[in-house]
Formats: sequence, C-alpha cells, structure tokens
Amino acid sequence: MATLQPYVIFPGTARAALTFYRDVFGGELSLHTYEDFGRSDGALSAIAHGELHGEVALAGADAAAGEKSVRVEGLMLSLLGTAEPEVLHEWFDKLSVGGSVVDPLAPKPWGASDGQVVDRHGLHWLVGYEHGA
Repeated sequence: MATLQPYVIFPGTARAALTFYRDVFGGELSLHTYEDFGRSDGALSAIAHGELHGEVALAGADAAAGEKSVRVEGLMLSLLGTAEPEVLHEWFDKLSVGGSVVDPLAPKPWGASDGQVVDRHGLHWLVGYEHGA
C-alpha cells in the first residue's frame, strides 16, 4: 500500500541531511548525484535524488541552480504512534542533537505523550504516543 513520503529540497545539504536521518531512523539510504543523472544545473557532486527506505521513509535532493530549498512554516512531520515508546524517545533525542526542542517529549494532560523538535536541517517533527496503546 502506498503511503505519503516527504520529498525535501535541501540548500546543498542533502547528503548530510539524508545521512543524518538514516542515522536517526535506520534503514537503507541510496544517494545519486547530479553527475550520476547527467545533470548540469548544479554541482556534479550535489545530490539529484536520495531516498531513505525503512521505518521512516524520506526522500530529497539538493536544490538546482535557481530552485528554492525547503522553508518549513506551519507544517510538522508526524511520528505519532509510528513505533514503540522507547524507539520514539530515541528518535526524539537524536533529532534534537544540533536542533532545538520546541516542546519536550513528555506526558501531556490529555493522557498521551508527545513533543516537538526542529532538527538541525530545519524539519519540524511531532513525536508521540498514546499510553497503553
């Protein structure tokens, strides 16, 4: 079954960002450069397409000459209930390194635990779970 897969255009940091997400979430990462794809609208070593396959799927590329890169406002990537609580806490902690915690991952008055973090590459994540679920 198909699921939504975010595709992020990075400002020349796709290799570092996608490698970071592989280190956070695990999975298999494939990276293809502009040179691999025969593109001349950016540096030959820039990432033309990268894709992370695993528990969390994410794809991205470096912005081509004149193309805008990601600016996230009013959007969060939700990991609510996508793994066991221990795993979600681990992901939250790893996403926080070099980023900024907006709201700590902790129990909330409505009975669930969640938190928000903007990672070092500018993506805003919502991480959490229901208790006893």
